[in-house]
Amino acid sequence: MVNRHDTLIRGIARDESLTRGLGDVEARMLVEWVVDWAELLSDAARTDDDAARLVTRLTRRGRAISRFVQLWCEPRHRPAANQLAASERFTWPLPNDRRVRAADLMEHILNWESQHRGE
Repeated sequence: MVNRHDTLIRGIARDESLTRGLGDVEARMLVEWVVDWAELLSDAARTDDDAARLVTRLTRRGRAISRFVQLWCEPRHRPAANQLAASERFTWPLPNDRRVRAADLMEHILNWESQHRGE
C-alpha cells in the first residue's frame, strides 16, 4: 500500500519548476526543506485532501523562494526580486550583502522560514 508521504514526495520530486534555474546545492537544499515540511504537514493533516492542499501551498512557496534567490543573485534583477518578495509577503529580512552567494541566501531563507513557520 502506498502511503500519503510516498505520493506527496513523488509529486515534489517530479516538480521540475521547484528547482529550475537553481544550482545543484540550492536545489538540494530547497527539495530537502520542502520534503521535510511536506512530511510534517502530511502527518498533521486530517485527510488526504487536506494534506494535498497543504503540500500544494508549501510547494508554491518553495517555487517562489527559488525564483527570489535566482532574481536576487542577478544584480540587475533585484528590483524584480523585491517586487516578488512584496507580492508573496515574504517576511524574512533581505540580505545586507549585495554579493551574497545563492547557496548562502537559500540557506538563510530556509532557516528563517523553518524558525518562523506559522507566525
